[in-house]
Amino acid sequence: MTKSVIAIVTRPGNPKKIKTWQDLDNSGVKVITANPKTSGGARWNFLGLWGSVSETGGNDAKARAFVSNVYKNAPVLPKDAREASDIFFKKGQGDGLLNYENEVLLEQQQLGSKSPYVVPSVNISIDNPIAVVDKNVDKRGTRAVSEAFAKFLFTPDAQRDFAAVGFRPVNATVAKQVGSKFPKVSKLYTVSEFGGWDSIQKKFFDDGGVFDKIYAR
Repeated sequence: MTKSVIAIVTRPGNPKKIKTWQDLDNSGVKVITANPKTSGGARWNFLGLWGSVSETGGNDAKARAFVSNVYKNAPVLPKDAREASDIFFKKGQGDGLLNYENEVLLEQQQLGSKSPYVVPSVNISIDNPIAVVDKNVDKRGTRAVSEAFAKFLFTPDAQRDFAAVGFRPVNATVAKQVGSKFPKVSKLYTVSEFGGWDSIQKKFFDDGGVFDKIYAR
């Protein structure tokens, strides 16, 4: 239906010169991101960090070392994205905040925020799918209208509306029309590169998984 990517919000003037994922590993850079054990958005952040290595030729050992260093630069791990944003904006902590690009753009529209941000050119596609649930629509007799609505969401008009509030359209024609609105991503990978969400959950986020071993303090 739509997609987004991860953006790194910086302080005005970007004093720590954060431009890529790798800059989050630099000494003295404080990174704000939520806890992937309690936040879905933070899991995307984790995969963005991991994939910046694994999808550019690095193996799991290199990816783990990099991600470990970034989390060492995280002074706190809030429970969700809202709390992470409050810590960054309201409490003034951190040099870089990891967030969905569409959330950053929507905040700029609604609140007039001028917070600078960067979009790493190697990024993960945060896919927002839609599905018609057979059991529900058949029970309520709403299959026809549900399927029509789902189909409408992929039309150019709907896709342009999504783009207007910060989502990257999946419709190729609309994506080309609004391309200048979004920073270019040269390499975009998906959760399928990690084996899908079941494999991701088991490997990275289940108790005793990679994240627990990385963040053991």
